[in-house]
Amino acid sequence: MQINKHLSSLSLLSILFLLGMSSLFIGCSQYSTGRVSVGYHNLTAKFNAYVIARDKMREAELAMRRNHKDNYNLILPIFPPLDSVEAQPVNDLLVDVIKKASLIPDRHQNSRWVDNALIQIGKARLYKGQFTDGIETLRYVNAKGRDEEDKHEGLIWLMRAYTETKDYNSALSVSEYLRTQPLNDKNTSHFYLVKAYLHQQREEYPLALAILEETFPLLPKSEETARIHFAAGQMYDLLNKPQAANVHYKAVGKNRPSYDLSFFANMNALQNQAVLDPNVSTEGGFRRLLHDRKTSDLRDRLYYSMGVIETRKKNYPRAIGYFQESIRQTTVNTTQVPYTYLEMAKLYYEHLQDYELAKAYFDSSLTLLPPSSPQFLKIKERKEVLDEFVKQITTIRTEDSLQRLSQLNPAALDKFLDGVIEDEIEAQEQKIKEAEKLVAQAQARGANMQPFAGDPAERFVLYDVVVANQSKIEFRQKWGTRKLEDDWRRSSKVSNLVTQADNITPVAPQTQSVNTTAMGDNMAKLTKDSPEWKAKKDAMYRNIPLRKQELDASNQRIEDAYYKLGKIYKFNLEEPQNAVKTFEQTLTRFPNSNYKPELYYLLYLTSKTNPESWKERLLKEFPNSSYTRLLTKANGATTASGNIELEALKDYEKILTLYQNANYSEAYAQLEMAIVTYAGSKIEDKYALLRIYLLGKLQGREAYLKALNSFIKDYPTSPLLPRVREILESQQSTSVKKND
Repeated sequence: MQINKHLSSLSLLSILFLLGMSSLFIGCSQYSTGRVSVGYHNLTAKFNAYVIARDKMREAELAMRRNHKDNYNLILPIFPPLDSVEAQPVNDLLVDVIKKASLIPDRHQNSRWVDNALIQIGKARLYKGQFTDGIETLRYVNAKGRDEEDKHEGLIWLMRAYTETKDYNSALSVSEYLRTQPLNDKNTSHFYLVKAYLHQQREEYPLALAILEETFPLLPKSEETARIHFAAGQMYDLLNKPQAANVHYKAVGKNRPSYDLSFFANMNALQNQAVLDPNVSTEGGFRRLLHDRKTSDLRDRLYYSMGVIETRKKNYPRAIGYFQESIRQTTVNTTQVPYTYLEMAKLYYEHLQDYELAKAYFDSSLTLLPPSSPQFLKIKERKEVLDEFVKQITTIRTEDSLQRLSQLNPAALDKFLDGVIEDEIEAQEQKIKEAEKLVAQAQARGANMQPFAGDPAERFVLYDVVVANQSKIEFRQKWGTRKLEDDWRRSSKVSNLVTQADNITPVAPQTQSVNTTAMGDNMAKLTKDSPEWKAKKDAMYRNIPLRKQELDASNQRIEDAYYKLGKIYKFNLEEPQNAVKTFEQTLTRFPNSNYKPELYYLLYLTSKTNPESWKERLLKEFPNSSYTRLLTKANGATTASGNIELEALKDYEKILTLYQNANYSEAYAQLEMAIVTYAGSKIEDKYALLRIYLLGKLQGREAYLKALNSFIKDYPTSPLLPRVREILESQQSTSVKKND
């Protein structure tokens, strides 16, 4: 009886325990709003998922910051770009972040950590390069989130994501909404930084800087803050405000920077100091840095900075010397080299007006510069202009030199050409002697060398003196004795014959040969009056315009080159003085030029001293030319005002035809006058749009984009505005694809 009673009481306790456990389980459901359930899921979601995901995200971000290498020659972005390649080493961490954070919306929907988890997932997607998924996740936080501060954080990251994908309109829309919200301190500083980053990416540097100036007091001392100060200094430099830039370069050192960041901030500050106070000497500071072992791998940058300072002081020969030393000091890291070449190209282009050397250095810079660099397209466009410029200069010099040779009497010319060949033979014989001497030295050294006992394939070639010397011999045999300079592979920069004709003194040309034996055999055949000698001389004779027909063709090439050169000066290089000088030279040398009406017209538009004289000549000598009609219209020679719109339309169609026929320079010249003539007409905006297309053809992409933006500001009510916006957006998206 007692046993049965005891058993029945145990059964009752078991049932009560089971009922209690089931009620507790039901009460802790993720769909319940009860206090016990919410507390349980808050605790579990935080410590079993969110904290782990957050810590792994911090670890991944720290690793990405350490692995990221900034290029201090470019303007540093306020945030390092979200790059899936850089995130590859931490991919496993980001996958763990997504897995752990995904547990919260999957199992703990009633917890307060759902929004935070989704933000971590969205960030991880962005770091992995999955922008579409990341943006959708962050938009979901804004749409379904329960905590306002978490929604604000998600929107700030959404704004960052739109900026990274170049969707600036969406980023600005998010920015406008956030501007009206009461943000906490953390979100406020983050929002300001992302907004500054947005304007920096849009190249709206004054706006970006204004926002940063308000943000710096909110930022803690850290390497990230130092980096942002450096970016601010670079943007002030771009706006030609060296004093303001130096304030931020000095602030870099107060915010725990890395050694490299501190070094480059000091270099930029020294360069600006040369502008602010040219009398201050920086040589002592640079000398100490050059002897510092910490800067052994940064000496190329030191010499580059010294070159920039001398350029700003207008000591151009010293600047060139420092730039050349910067190239020589380059070690393993060659990222500085293209920017040194670029600075030299600018020096020759902007200050010395030596366009041929500028072109050579632009070529070198373009070869080494990564295509994703923001400067790549601009340099490429300038290089193409200089290619055409040098082509015309070379044509003029070559034809002039050949014509001077044609004026020599037959005996003198024959003697001159014999001298050219003799000098070539002498140069080749000298190379043979040098090669034989090097071979003898190599053999002598090889005899004294201890033989390498291991596998020859395992021996590093530069450790083998014999092989190294043989390589030097082969180099000299192929390329000749080359001084250290750019474009050394070119067999000759200007024809040997042309060079000698310019000086009327034979100069030994550089030629190439395969080996000393072949060189000796070839030289042995080149004896005076031999068939080989005669064939070589005949080839030279064929280049010289000795007959009238050949001389006329040579003169035509010179005339065409002068004409094209003048237009390059005017429309591409924007140097009106040199353009006027070249146009006048063309008219002086070729008074019956077919380009005469256009040259008069261009001189009227370009000359600042006496443009009316060129106008009078055009009206007098070519009263029926199209250029004369443009001039008469510009001076009010049109009929009644009611016909101006009709005349404007007719001229527009003529200029459009020139554009369609690829006669861009002439179309641009006529368009310049037409815009003045028909200012205020109903089709003024059509003229402006056609001018944009012509600028794109003549001056490249940068001028094209600038003109598109100007159109939007100048013609806000034009019916062509949607078309212009569409073109601008397509150009920006094309740029994004190229960078990707």
